[in-house]
This record gives sequence, structure tokens and C-alpha cells, in this order.
Amino acid sequence: MPSVPAIPAARAARPGSDPSARHPMATYQNILVGTDGSPSSFRAVTAAASLASATDATLLLACAYLPMRERERAAAADALGELSYKVSGSTPADDALRAAREHAVAAGARKIELLAEEGDPVDALVSLAGRHGADLLVVGNRGLNSLAGRLLGSVPSAVSHRAGCDVLIVHTTSGR
Repeated sequence: MPSVPAIPAARAARPGSDPSARHPMATYQNILVGTDGSPSSFRAVTAAASLASATDATLLLACAYLPMRERERAAAADALGELSYKVSGSTPADDALRAAREHAVAAGARKIELLAEEGDPVDALVSLAGRHGADLLVVGNRGLNSLAGRLLGSVPSAVSHRAGCDVLIVHTTSGR
């Protein structure tokens, strides 16, 4: 009887990667998840944290922020007085990250790092994933099925095209 060569298991190819270099069931070591402090982003955090817990991976919680314009900063200072620091610089991102950490801990993540990055969300997530050696980037599906997302592009769609690692898009919204 002739021998039949083994058929290798299917592997997800990434741009610029050698699919044969990665075992299909490889354990993720560094999982980066984006959050903006919204309830739907916390659902993505919970999913990523559960996976990090199951694989003993480090969970990298990331939040992008854009600096306030000077006029906005002055208006906030006038309206909020000594509390204006809460809406300037990276403070809102830091607040979102602290809340995300609570969700991650509740889902079982043990090794957690918080990363606030100035810039556009897509640019920030892709850059952070590269700099921190993330082998999985997790985002929610918000914007994928919206009219604005189809016309302008969405964070999950753009990340899935630009990331140099695996991307998991978690179903966090109904898509309506």
C-alpha cells in the first residue's frame, strides 16, 4: 500500500510571517486588547483576559487618547476648576485602563500591564502590539457593521489589515 503524505494542519498566515513557523495551537504569550472605557470594549477586555488566564499570558490593556486643543483645555479649566486635570492629557485613558483592569482581574487575568498611548486608536494599537511583542491583538466589533464604519473604516477592520500579529475580533455589539 503506498504511503500518503501527512497533510499539515491549516495555519493562519499573517502578513510578513512564515505560517510554517507557528504551530496552529500555539500558546499566546502577550495578548494586547484595546479599550476606550465603553461597555462594549470591556466585553473585549473580559474575553482577552479569559484567554490570558487560560494560557498564562501577559495581558496588555491599551487605550489611545488624543491631546486636547488649547481652547478645549482652557474651557475645561474654566468649567471644572481644580478638577480639570480629569479631562486633560492621558488622565481619561488612565481612568479607562484602571476600569478595564478591574474587568480583567474579575475574568482571571494575573499578569496585566496598562498602556496609554497618544494617537489614533488604530495607529496606537498596531504600534503598541509591535513594541510589546504582542502575538494576539483583541478588539471589539463595534463599527464593523455601521454605515460610518463602512464609509470611513472601523478600528477592528483597520487593525485586522495592519497588525503584524493574530487579531481576534470579539462580538461585543449587536451590529445594528
